Amino acid sequence: MSAALGLKAKPIAAEPAEDDSDISALINRLTAEVNQIAVDKTKAIQQITNQMKMLALNALIESSRAGAQGAGFAVVAQEVRGVGQQVETIARELETQLTKRTGDLVASIDRMSQRSRGERMVDLSLNAVELIDRNLYERTCDVRWWATDSAVVDCASSPAPAAVTYASQRLGVILGAYTVYLDLWLCDLDGNVIANGRADRFRVVGQNIAHTKWFREARTLRSGDDYVAGDVENQPLLGNAQVATYCASVRAGGQANGTPIGVLAIHFDWEPQARAIVQGVRVGDSDKARVLLVDSNFRVIAASDGKGILSERISLSLNGQRSGFYHDRSGTMIAFHATPGYETYRGLGWYGVIICGA
Repeated sequence: MSAALGLKAKPIAAEPAEDDSDISALINRLTAEVNQIAVDKTKAIQQITNQMKMLALNALIESSRAGAQGAGFAVVAQEVRGVGQQVETIARELETQLTKRTGDLVASIDRMSQRSRGERMVDLSLNAVELIDRNLYERTCDVRWWATDSAVVDCASSPAPAAVTYASQRLGVILGAYTVYLDLWLCDLDGNVIANGRADRFRVVGQNIAHTKWFREARTLRSGDDYVAGDVENQPLLGNAQVATYCASVRAGGQANGTPIGVLAIHFDWEPQARAIVQGVRVGDSDKARVLLVDSNFRVIAASDGKGILSERISLSLNGQRSGFYHDRSGTMIAFHATPGYETYRGLGWYGVIICGA
């Protein structure tokens, strides 16, 4: 199994439609131009009708001066004045109706654009969390496989110095090929580290990790086919590095149904791997987006801007949904998608989240 296949997997979510905003802006601009033309033309009509009314008024004045001889001309002038008033009324109605409809069209286009943008961000949120799921599925396969390695099994069965040395060498060889790990630890059932792959860098042999949640859970695994996936944490014994720890039980004879004789813990080098995923999400510059992975408690475990990792908690309004988007009070768009899991990796309740500026 490749150590880095998960990171190189192609995104399966829809690629962002890079011209969506351009099309929306074009439609909005053209609609605004139509609206302005309608306003300008109706104002021109109103100016002409005003001139007609002034001419009609002057004609009436002149006809009254002409007395009986101007009576017929007065009738025509009155009709011209009436026509002018009708044209003015129609022009005003046209302006009102056109501006209302173009305004409705602009609002409708804006809603459609926002919805399209939101759905795109949901897809990209899924893309981010699904990529990490596929990557971590590989980790669950690795730990179960390596727990059956003969050097690991022999050392867990009888941790004599020669067995410890050989197991450490074997774990070191694995680390040389699988560069996404910080270290691999072989522990006895009491939680004592008896061998590790980078003994020259991390002096953890003899340390007791029985208090950790992932070790306690690993002690209760029912078979060699099961595993423990730990949440992201800072590991003091690894220089306080951010790691995701995966465990499997080491069993007699390397058999899935054998008696438990130890625990293998592998520490995934979380920060650089997760950073590559969230920074690789193809949001546009205009989106002003912050791409996040958060755990089941909404704690930030990866961020495209590198801020708040393992210290910040975000407010996420799910409303009972596994995916969706909404705008908060400030107008900021927030899109999210829950972990779908991958194969036998069910996920840990994490979410991909994208926060877009207003």
